[in-house]
This record gives sequence, C-alpha cells and structure tokens, in this order.
Amino acid sequence: MAAPLILLEDEDILRHELADFLGQTGWIVDAVANLQTFRACYAPAHHRIAVIDLGLPDGDGMDLVRELRASGNPLGIVVLTARSAVPDRVMGLVEGADHYLPKTADLDEIDATLAALSRRLESSFPTKPVWLLEQAPRHLTPPGHPPIPLSQQDYLVLHAVMARQGGLVSRRDIVTALGEDFFAYDQRRLDTQIRRLRRKVEVATGMALPLNTARNAGYCFFASVTIRA
Repeated sequence: MAAPLILLEDEDILRHELADFLGQTGWIVDAVANLQTFRACYAPAHHRIAVIDLGLPDGDGMDLVRELRASGNPLGIVVLTARSAVPDRVMGLVEGADHYLPKTADLDEIDATLAALSRRLESSFPTKPVWLLEQAPRHLTPPGHPPIPLSQQDYLVLHAVMARQGGLVSRRDIVTALGEDFFAYDQRRLDTQIRRLRRKVEVATGMALPLNTARNAGYCFFASVTIRA
C-alpha cells in the first residue's frame, strides 16, 4: 500500500480527478480545498506526503510549504501548480519542496513522482502507536494504557471519525452515524459529546484525544487506528 497523503487543491474538478486517480493507484488520499481545512486535517503521525497547490483562496501555498518545513516533521512535499516559470520552480525547491510539478503534468508522472518520494522517505517514519476501538465490549484502548469503557454514543462518534483515519469527517456524517436527522439535530449536543470524549481520555490517560476540529466542518482523527467488531 502506498503512503497516506494529503492533497491541497482548490479547483474542484482537478481535486476530484487527482484524488480518484491516486486512490485507484493505491494511495490513501485526503483531499482538501483550502489552507484552513489543510491545517485542521493534516496529521504528522499519519500523512507521509503533501501535494500542495500554490494559488489558494485563503493564502499562498508557499507559505504553507515553509511552515511545514519549519516544523521539522519528516514530510514529503510535492508542489503542483500553474506557476511553472523557472524562477518559481527554483524558489519552490529552495524553500522546501521535494518536487515541483506543473498542473499540466501527466497523471502517471505525478504517481511515479510520489512513489519515488515515498520510497526515499520510508525509513524516516517511526512505527506509529495504535489506538484500538472495540465494539464488544465497547472500549477505546489508547497506546500504552488500559481500555476505557464507552457508552453507545461514545462508540458511534468515535467509530465515525476513526474509520476515516486521517480524513475529515463532516458533522453531518457523525450525526447520521448517531441515527439522528441532521436538520432536526441540535448541534450543541455533538459539541458536548466531543468535549466529554476528550475529557474522558484525558482523565484516564493524561493524553489528548488525537482529534482535530475543522471549524463548522467536522473532525479528523489523526492517529493510527485499529477497529474491531
């Protein structure tokens, strides 16, 4: 299986085309459309590669490239952009991109570039601790800690977000998983449920629940996961 990657591209058609193609070739793809959602969804412990457009609705992708490099996390970065002039390519590589490709690049070339980068990065990533979610009995087992008993509501919320490990799960999807009508559901109930889960894990383990919040959009569980029925 190819490495998990996060794709940042604001053009809807191109984003869906790239995500579908890369998914078919074996990549685990989380596709986002802007910097805000990228920052909410990006998980250093999960994502191995970031494919980043530069011209974005809420900022410049090069600022994100610099930010990611400054973090020190072992991340492969591929810039995929319409800015194809030589000075732009040189700046992109100098500022931290591993590869700099034009949007006119062939899909197979993009896939091959990502595969080569993934091979080079393979030894840079340590073995990831795994969070275990079990249905019977309903338990969440954080790495290195005893199981935490869960209510049915706890389990349904965690299953919804953990099943999309590293991916953004919408509030609507979570509400649906709870068996509720999204339009009739009081969103404050979900906020309270998430707060309770975070508190339950923190009290039991001293650890933070690895769950990022994308404001008004959803949640992203960014740690490695095993789910057992």
